Amino acid sequence: MKILLTAFFLFAFLPPSKAVTTKMFRVLDTCARYKLKEIDAKKAIEKLKLESNNSSEIGLKNIVSNYCSVFTPNEKIQF
Repeated sequence: MKILLTAFFLFAFLPPSKAVTTKMFRVLDTCARYKLKEIDAKKAIEKLKLESNNSSEIGLKNIVSNYCSVFTPNEKIQF
């Protein structure tokens, strides 16, 4: 009985952890594409699902830079 209960809890908590990993990958992928200039700030904001009241290019760049800097393990990388 304990084996079935353990298996149930294992499978119950596996999908949420996979969803977190997938979302984290999408954020890091979008930030990397922005850093490599494959996408512009407006497209990055759309992909990251961020809200922006500022329509200027500099304001959009600041929003993406601040958001992506949180996910960068190396503090020397500038967005």
